[in-house]
Amino acid sequence: MKKFNIRKVLDGLKEQASSSVSSGQSGAPENNLMHETLQSENFQLCKTVRHGFPYQPSSMAHDPVQKILAIGTQSGALRLFGRPGVESYCQHESGAAVISLQFLINEGALVSALADDSVHLWNLRQRRPAILHSLKFNRERITFVHLPFQSKWLYIGTEKGNIHIVNVESFTLSGYVIMWNKAIELSSKAHPGPVVHISDNPMDEGKLIIGYEAGIVVLWDLKSKKADYRYTYDEAIHSVAWHHEGKQFICSHSDGTLTIWNIKGQGKPFQTITPHGKQPKDGKKPEPCKPILKVEYKTTRLGDPFMILSGGLSYDTVGRRPCLTVMHGKSTAVLEMDYPIVDFLTLCETPYSNDFQEPYAVVVLLEKDLVVIDLAQNGYPIFENPYPLTIHESPVTCCEYFADCPVDLIPALYSVGSRQKRQGYSKKEWPISGGNWGLGTQSYPEIIITGHADGTVKFWDASAIMLQVLYKLKTAKVFEKSRNNKEDKQNTEIVDEDPFAIQIMAWCPESRRLCVAGVSANLIIYRFSKQEITTEVVQLLEVRLQYEVNDMESPPEGGGGGDRDLPTPGAASPSPQTTGPPTHPSTSSNSSDGVRDNVPCLKVRSTPLKQSSGYQVELVVQLVWVSGEPPQQITSLALNSSYGLIVFGNSNGLAVVDYLQKTVLLNLGTVELYGSNDPYQRQARSPRKTRQPAGGNGLCDINEGSASEDRCKSPTSDHRDNSFSRSRSSSVTSIDKEAREAITSFHFCETFARKGDSAITPCLYVGTSLGTVLAVALNLPPAGEQRLLQPVIVLPSGTLARLKGSILRMAFLDNTGTFLPPAFETWYEPNAAGADSEERDKARKRRPVSVSPSTSQELQESQYAVVCSEKQAKVIALPSQNCIFKHSITETSFVLRADVVQMNIGNCVACFCANGHIMTLSLPGLRPLLDVNYLPLTDMRIARTFCFTNLGQAMYLTSPTEIQRITYSQETCENLQEMLGELFTPVETPEAPNRGFFKGLFGGGATSLDREELFGETQAGKASRGLAQHIPGPQGLEGMKGAASGVVADLARARIALDERGQKLGELDERTAAMLASADSFGKHAHDMMLKCKDKKWYQF
Repeated sequence: MKKFNIRKVLDGLKEQASSSVSSGQSGAPENNLMHETLQSENFQLCKTVRHGFPYQPSSMAHDPVQKILAIGTQSGALRLFGRPGVESYCQHESGAAVISLQFLINEGALVSALADDSVHLWNLRQRRPAILHSLKFNRERITFVHLPFQSKWLYIGTEKGNIHIVNVESFTLSGYVIMWNKAIELSSKAHPGPVVHISDNPMDEGKLIIGYEAGIVVLWDLKSKKADYRYTYDEAIHSVAWHHEGKQFICSHSDGTLTIWNIKGQGKPFQTITPHGKQPKDGKKPEPCKPILKVEYKTTRLGDPFMILSGGLSYDTVGRRPCLTVMHGKSTAVLEMDYPIVDFLTLCETPYSNDFQEPYAVVVLLEKDLVVIDLAQNGYPIFENPYPLTIHESPVTCCEYFADCPVDLIPALYSVGSRQKRQGYSKKEWPISGGNWGLGTQSYPEIIITGHADGTVKFWDASAIMLQVLYKLKTAKVFEKSRNNKEDKQNTEIVDEDPFAIQIMAWCPESRRLCVAGVSANLIIYRFSKQEITTEVVQLLEVRLQYEVNDMESPPEGGGGGDRDLPTPGAASPSPQTTGPPTHPSTSSNSSDGVRDNVPCLKVRSTPLKQSSGYQVELVVQLVWVSGEPPQQITSLALNSSYGLIVFGNSNGLAVVDYLQKTVLLNLGTVELYGSNDPYQRQARSPRKTRQPAGGNGLCDINEGSASEDRCKSPTSDHRDNSFSRSRSSSVTSIDKEAREAITSFHFCETFARKGDSAITPCLYVGTSLGTVLAVALNLPPAGEQRLLQPVIVLPSGTLARLKGSILRMAFLDNTGTFLPPAFETWYEPNAAGADSEERDKARKRRPVSVSPSTSQELQESQYAVVCSEKQAKVIALPSQNCIFKHSITETSFVLRADVVQMNIGNCVACFCANGHIMTLSLPGLRPLLDVNYLPLTDMRIARTFCFTNLGQAMYLTSPTEIQRITYSQETCENLQEMLGELFTPVETPEAPNRGFFKGLFGGGATSLDREELFGETQAGKASRGLAQHIPGPQGLEGMKGAASGVVADLARARIALDERGQKLGELDERTAAMLASADSFGKHAHDMMLKCKDKKWYQF
C-alpha cells in the first residue's frame, strides 16, 4: 500500500497556485514546465556550532584527567573546550548567571550552580551535552559549591552560612546539614556571613574546612558533627587553599594580606604576608592593599611551592592593569593582564589533593580573553591560544560568509597569514587537549570574513564546523593617523569614533580581489600577491557625489561640480564630478567663504607604504565634502573582477569606477538614473538643510553597548531606525518629506540590457530604497592591452521592475533554472617578473571566465531575474521583462537579509525577517519551503551581521564576542551528530599516591570516610521537603529545539534518540563485560588465597 504524504500534497497545491498566478501575469506557459527539485523535506533549521570568546564569563572549571575546560557566563551559557576544534555550547533555560562549576573528574559529567539558586547535572558523554537532573533551592541562596574527587556527595554553601549535601547520582538532598550557629562559637553573637569556601582536608576526608566571609574559618569533624578548631581574623576572607599534607592552609583577605595557619594552632596565623604592601621600617603593619580575590597553594616534589594569587595590588598603583602574581620561593612575578581577572585555575599533574601537585600551567579567565601561562619555563611565557577567541579584538562591524570557495584559497591565505604570527610563545603543546574530533562529512572550503571598528579585516577558515584565523589585514595603514586636534577633526571627519571602521565588504574569491568601504565614505581596492612590495604613492580618486535637483543652489565655482549632464558614452576621463589625477590631488580644504569643499574625510598617507605579502592596496576612492555638506556614507558596494569595475552607492547616487584604468566612469544622482521616466514627484531640497551631524550616521559599534554607547544609526539608509517591528511603505507619499532615494544593492551580470534585446551584454543592475530595479549597460573593450587603453562605455538603460520596500538582493537564472554567477577573472600574481610575468600576461589576455549563455542565443532561450526586497520577491522573465512569479514575504515586518543560495540539488531564496523568522522560497516558483520563528528578539548586531551562504549555511554575531552558525539544510542537520566532536573519551584514572610503608604502619597517611553511611538516609534522615525541589532533566536532545516542525524533524529526533539509546546500551554492555571480568579476577584471587592459607595455623598469620 502506498504511503500518503500530506506535505507533498501541500507542495503540489502551492505549485499549482503559483503556476496559475504566473500564467495570468506573464502569459508564458513554457515557464510552468520548469521542474523544481527542492522541496520542504530538504529544509530543517538548527544551530550547528558557536565560536568565539564566551560573552561576560563568570566561572570556570577544569577536568585534569579528561583535560577539558568549562566556562560559564552571566547569561547562563556554558562553553566546553577540549583540543583545538573540539568545542561545545549549552544554555541553561533560566538564563541566570553561572556562579560555580564542578567537574565529576573523569566521569563525563559537570555540576553547574546558578545565581537563581539552582544546581544542574550535565551529561558530557553525548556530543551535545544535556541536563540529567536539576535541584532548585527555595529558601537559601547558593554562594559556594565543592565536590571532592571521586565522591558522589556535593557540598553546597549558602548565604545564610549553612552547608547542605546533595547526592549527585540521584540529585537528592541529604538530611545531614551543617548549620552556621553550630559551626561558630556559641559565645559569638554576630553572623559569620555567607560561606565563601568549603574543602576537605587532603589527608582526612572526615575533616571539612569552612570559610565564612566575616573572617572565620572552621575545621568541622563530619563524624562527630562538631567543630574541631576555629580560626578568626579581623579581615574578610575571599578564598582558602590547602597545603597537600593537610597540616596547613592559606587564606586571602580583603586588605591584600595572605594568612598561613597551622590546623592545630588556632590562636594566631603561623605567617602573614602582604605580597604587594610596602613594609614599614618600624615594624608596623603594612599599608592595606586591594583585596586578594583568590589564592592557590601548589607544591612540587623537588622545589619550592607556588603561591598564585589575583588582586592584592597597592592602592597607589592608579591606572595599573589587573595582575596575576606568581610567588615561587624567593621570587615574585607580577604578570599584567589586558582585562580584569574573572577567575584562574592552576593545572597540575595529579587530580589527588593529597599528593605533590606539580603545577605546570595557570589558566586565567579574563573578562574578554583566556590566557594560559607556562609555569615550567623561565619568565612564565603564555601558550599560543589555538581557539578562535579573538573575534572581538576590535568590535565586529560587518561579516560575510562564503561556502564552497576555490580549493587553493585557504592554503594561500594561511601561507601569508602565518608570517604575521607573534613570537615569544611557550614551546609546549596546548595543555587543554581532551576530546576527539568529529567525523566531518563536509569537505568543501568555507571562509568567514569579519570587518572591525579599527579598520582590520580578518579572514577565517570555517570549514567542517571549525574556525581558525587565516589572515589579518589592517586597512588603516593607508591613511595618516588623525591628530588629537578637535578643531581639525571637525573640519573633515564625519564620525566621532573609529573613523577607519569597516562598513561593507565585497570579495571575489576566484580573483582574490577585495574592496572595503569604511564609515568615512572611503573605498579601498586590494589585490592579492605573494610578494612583498613598496608603494611609493598610494593612488587616489576623489569623487563628488551629491543629491541635486534643478532649482537647488549650485555649488561654488571652485568646487568643480557645476555641470551635471550625463557623461558622454565612451568618456574615458573622470567625470566632471571627480577631482584629481590617480595620484594625490591638491584639494582646497575651504572655499573663499569658509565652507568646506572638495575635502575627503581622511587623509591618505603621502610617505611610501611597505606592503607585505597578502592583500596590497591598488586604489583608494574617497567621497569629498560638497559645498559644506559632508559625504553620505556608502550603503551598497559591488565588485566584478572580469570587468575590472567597482560600483558603490549612497543616499545621493552611485559611482562606477574602473580600477584598472583608475578612472570614474559614471557619477550620477539617483534621480538621473531614471532620465525622463522618473515615476516619483520629488520635492526640491537643498542638501544644506539636511546637514548630517558629526557621527550622526556612523556605523554602530557592535559592543556590549547600551543605548548610551549606540552612537550612530544603521549603515544601510537614513530611513531605518532601531525598531524591527514596524512596516515600511514604498508608496509615492513616503518620499514627500525626504526626497532622497538611496542605492541599496548592485548586481553585475551578463544579460539583456533592454526589453526585447536579442543578445546578452555585460550589465549592472541597480536596486534602490524605493523598490526600483534599474539597468545600466556596460560596453567593455576586448581583454588584454585593449582593456587598459580603450574606454569602458557605461549607459543607463531603463527600469526593470518595482517592488515594495528596499531592494536587498538580485540574481539571475538561465532557462533551465540554473544559477548564473557573475563573470570573474581567475587569480594571477600581479607582481610577477620574468617567466612568471609571461604567465600573468597570458592570464590577462585570456577571456574572463563567464558562465552566462553564449551571445548567439535565440530570443526564446530567456533568463530569469530574481529580485528580493524588504517585502516581496519577484521572478522576471528576460528579455520580455514580464513578472512570472511574485510572492509577498511579509506584511507586518520586513526582510533584513536575503540571499539567493545554491543547495546541493537546486537554488532557493533565503530570507531573515526583522520579526525573527527564517524563510526559504523555491526558484523560480517562489513557493514557501521553510518558515521558522528562530529569533523572536533581535537587535542591531544580529541584523547587521546575519548572512546566508550556499549549501544551507548561515551565521550571525550572537553576542559582541561570539559567532553562531546555523544550518537550514536537512542533510546537514542529519549529519550534525557525526560532525560534532566528542568531549568525553575513556581515560584511565591515575593511581592514588603510595602511602609508604611507615605511614601505612603508624598511620599519618590519607584517611578515607564512608560518606554513604554518614550522609545516607539511614543515618542522616530525610532533608526538609520545602528546602529544594528536584527537577528531572528534559528528555531528548537540547539541540532539536530549533528544528523545524514536521514529520521529517520528528523522524530525525527519533533517529538521534535511537542512536543515543544504542550508544548507552553499548556502554552498558561494555560495563557489564568489565564487571564480569572483574568478578572472575576476584574469584581467582580469592581461590588462590584460600589455597595458600588452607594449612596454616592461626599463629602463623
